[in-house]
Amino acid sequence: MTGFGRGTAEAKGITASVEMRSVNSRYCEVSVRMPRSLAEYESEIQNLIKKAFARGRLSVNIQVEQALDDALPVRVDPKAARAYGRLLETLRDAAGIDEPIRMEHLLKFSEVFLPPEETPAKAERAWEVIRAALDEAVAAMRAMRRQEGRALEADLRLRIDAIEQRLDHVETSAPERIEQARARLTERLEAFFTDERLNRERLEFEIALLADKLDVTEECVRLRSHLALFREALAGGEPVGRKLNFLAQEINREINTIGSKANDAAIAHLVVEMKEELEKIREQVENTE
Repeated sequence: MTGFGRGTAEAKGITASVEMRSVNSRYCEVSVRMPRSLAEYESEIQNLIKKAFARGRLSVNIQVEQALDDALPVRVDPKAARAYGRLLETLRDAAGIDEPIRMEHLLKFSEVFLPPEETPAKAERAWEVIRAALDEAVAAMRAMRRQEGRALEADLRLRIDAIEQRLDHVETSAPERIEQARARLTERLEAFFTDERLNRERLEFEIALLADKLDVTEECVRLRSHLALFREALAGGEPVGRKLNFLAQEINREINTIGSKANDAAIAHLVVEMKEELEKIREQVENTE
């Protein structure tokens, strides 16, 4: 399911902002962008989010700002500065340039600077603020996804109702179809054989076999049961995406069997309509948490 959530928190001179975005995915995949100094908390952030969401490809962007005290925002890497100084001296001599190496030349190399040194205590304080902002962002995204989920549930219920309406027509038409097939078979055999040569017991046996092949009662009962379970899952109020996906597969199995046993144009048309609704359901279920 798609969604967006944003959270901010501030404490102890630290400000953290968290933005979360999600797009549809069958699984829960979490990618995190955050300051390298806090990388040790990345797996904990991923676990927290996976507990909150069952599906979706979620991207999390975390920014942290700390109030400056006497410490500078960067440090000099003496080794890198000396190495680049020697490199520039070598380049100047090779090119035959007389001008001296100046500070502005070294400033072009970002590697001579390091981020401020982080202590475990600083990282822990920052994590406390990030956690508060993360909880706010998760809550905002859950609210947005719940709103989308309610609209999705309403659509799925309408499509399940549409399948059941067509199932009602199938159950009404199926017995008539068997009687029609029985009458046609009897008429053809009586026209082909004389009364003396027509074995009535054999005829009834063949008709019984035909009726069994055409009977879709069991499939209709199972299909109606799957539709009821689908509705119950929607009303459960918990993440049910995988369960709905399984039920959609079972519904598809029964509809296919009804279609293969139908041998009737009207029922075949109803089966096609049911499969059209089911295909739309399966597309929506892929986006369900």
